[in-house]
Order: sequence, then structure tokens, then C-alpha cells
Amino acid sequence: MKKLDMQLLDLLREDCRLPLEKIAVMLGATTEEVAETIDRLEKERVILRYAPTINWEKTDRERVEAMIQVSVTPQRDKGFDEVAKRIYRFEEVKSVYLMSGGYDLLVLVEGKTLKDCALFVSSKLSTLEMVTGTQTSFILKRYKEEGVVFEGDKTDNRLVISP
Repeated sequence: MKKLDMQLLDLLREDCRLPLEKIAVMLGATTEEVAETIDRLEKERVILRYAPTINWEKTDRERVEAMIQVSVTPQRDKGFDEVAKRIYRFEEVKSVYLMSGGYDLLVLVEGKTLKDCALFVSSKLSTLEMVTGTQTSFILKRYKEEGVVFEGDKTDNRLVISP
């Protein structure tokens, strides 16, 4: 991957709404180069989508999220990939991660109520033959996500550099 690719990805991760012209100036490239690079990265599925970080607590939307630690028996010749695929196909599942440590998969689910999330675990997830155990934790409050602090002061905490 080119240096321009990585710099572009870093900028888009910080703010995907930056105009192409501004990105080009920041990277010392032309607008055309930036547009072509973005198109290529989208086609290569490096860039999958553009999404804001939303503080749902400031909206009227009712939602509950849970993180579920899942222990599984991997399938012969397919490992954890087939198990993860079965799990991420459920509508309630927002993310699935293969983990090291005391469990195999970390599954992030979303529902309208605690009961919705609990029913997902009891009726859909734990009934899969390869799932050997689950442990569910509900998200009570977000403090920071994707590098964005949700509450607190807006002061600049960078260190002052003096000559």
C-alpha cells in the first residue's frame, strides 16, 4: 500500500466529510489523484463505508447494546470463520471479532430493549450447536468510541512544545 493511501485513510477516518480539494492540499496531491485513490480503495474493499460516530443518548431512539463473549467449537477445516459467518448473519449482530484469551468471539448486538438482547442470546445464539458458552455484558454508558470523547471538557489537552 502506498504512503498516499495510508495518509488518505487516516484523514478519512478522522473526518470522512472533508472536501476532496482540502484533502488534496493536506496530502500534497491533486484532486484527481485523491479521487482516483478513493475509488480504487473502495473497489478493493479497503474503504467499506462512511459512517459518523453518533451519541445516541442525545437522541430519542430507544436502543440497548450488549457485548457477548462467546466460546465455540471451531469447525474442522474451516476454523472459526464459518462459526463467525453464522453469527454475523443475524440482524441483531452489529460486529463480530475473533479474540485471544478466555473466549473465542466477541459479538456486539443491538436491540430496542434488554429483553430483545437477552432473547437473542437465549433463542438464537446459544442454540447454535457450535456455541459452548456465552457471557453477556450490557453497555450502560459510552465514554469514548473511535477516538471521540462523548462528554467532558472540550479543551485542548495536547502538550505544549516550546523552543
